[in-house]
Amino acid sequence: MYEFGLTGGIGSGKSTVAAGLVERGAALIDADAIVRELQAPGAPVFVAMVDHFGDRIVAADGSLDRQAVADIVFNDEAELKALNDLVHPAVVEEMKARRATLEATEQIVLTDIPLLVRADGEQNPREEYKRLLGIIVVDCDPETAVQRLVEGRGFDEADARARLANQASRQDRLAAADHIIDNSGELAALEPQLDRCWEWMNEARAVTPPG
Repeated sequence: MYEFGLTGGIGSGKSTVAAGLVERGAALIDADAIVRELQAPGAPVFVAMVDHFGDRIVAADGSLDRQAVADIVFNDEAELKALNDLVHPAVVEEMKARRATLEATEQIVLTDIPLLVRADGEQNPREEYKRLLGIIVVDCDPETAVQRLVEGRGFDEADARARLANQASRQDRLAAADHIIDNSGELAALEPQLDRCWEWMNEARAVTPPG
C-alpha cells in the first residue's frame, strides 16, 4: 500500500476532503470513525468509559453523550489522560488491523489522523506514522472554522474558540505539511484542489516501492 496522512484542525472540513479523495480512489482509515465504533453502546471501550466516568456520560437513548465527556475532560488534565488511556490503545490496535488488510495491495491509503500534529507542535512519534509517503494538511481560516462549529455543529462561540486554541497551532500544522489544501471557501473552490492532491498522491506512488 501507499499511505498518506491527513490532518487538520477542528472545523477545517477534513471529513469533506477525505470523502473527496475517497471518491477519487483512495481507501480511508478514519481514526475518528474508529473511535465512534469503539464507543458504541455495549462495546468494551464504552463500558470502560462508563465504569470510569459514571452514568453522567450516557445519553437518554443509551448512547455516549460526547458533549458530556468533552465537558469533563476539557480543562481537567487527569481526566483527559484517563480518557486517552481508555480509548487510544484500542484505536491504535484497530488502525493496525485495518492497515494490515491493505498492506500487500497497491492501494493508495488515506489515514485520517486528527492528532498527527500534537498541541505541543511536535509530530506524533508513533512508528507507523514515520512511513507515511506524505502529510496532507487541510487548512482553514480560524474565523471560518469558528463559524462552521457554531452554525453547523451547534457549538457555543466561546467553546469553539477554546477548542481551536487547545489544538496544535495553524502554523505548526502547516509546517508539518507536504501538501496543503485550503478549505476556507466553498466546495467549488475545493474540487480542483482535490484533483491536484490526488494527482500528487499518484505521482508519489509512481516513484515509491509498495509497502
